[in-house]
Amino acid sequence: MLLSEHKDLKLAIRSLPEKEKDKLLLRLIAKDKVLTEHLHFKLLEDEQDLVDRHEALVSLIDRGVGELLNNKKLTSKDTLTKMRGLLGQTNHHFKVTKDAGSDIELRIHLLGLIPIAFKESLFSPLHKFNEKLMVYFVKSTQGVLNKYYRMHEDLQFDLKEQLNDVLNKIYTNKSEAVARELGLPKEL
Repeated sequence: MLLSEHKDLKLAIRSLPEKEKDKLLLRLIAKDKVLTEHLHFKLLEDEQDLVDRHEALVSLIDRGVGELLNNKKLTSKDTLTKMRGLLGQTNHHFKVTKDAGSDIELRIHLLGLIPIAFKESLFSPLHKFNEKLMVYFVKSTQGVLNKYYRMHEDLQFDLKEQLNDVLNKIYTNKSEAVARELGLPKEL
């Protein structure tokens, strides 16, 4: 049931006493962890907390990619799994903070660090994961580019070089065909 479809319900909610509205609101908020965290961030945290959250996530990305690079038997499957997890953390950060600038910075940081050059043979059982990694990496980059184009010019200027490095990484690896198919530019 959507609230927008029930105008009578909206009016009834507005006519409730303040105390009852607060009680219902708190019950609803308690059912959604992301909403609870977002409200905590919005109402109780300040600019420094955003910086701290951003730095903690950069550190998490650095540690995660470092673990991958230290793995002597690194595969595209491991990389894909780690990349999905780290992008999930970045998505959560954005849902909580609603800060598009740090979201894009974190995504570009991850895309710049994550390894994508694997030489698994066509007959290897891991070959399908190599293809999935290439597609996922390129589509993640495309998502970042879409957000990048919506940013202010000054912010775009600050991120242009790092994003060009990611695009160069795509076009110098096996992911070039996927990038061309999706229409990714070679350079900004």
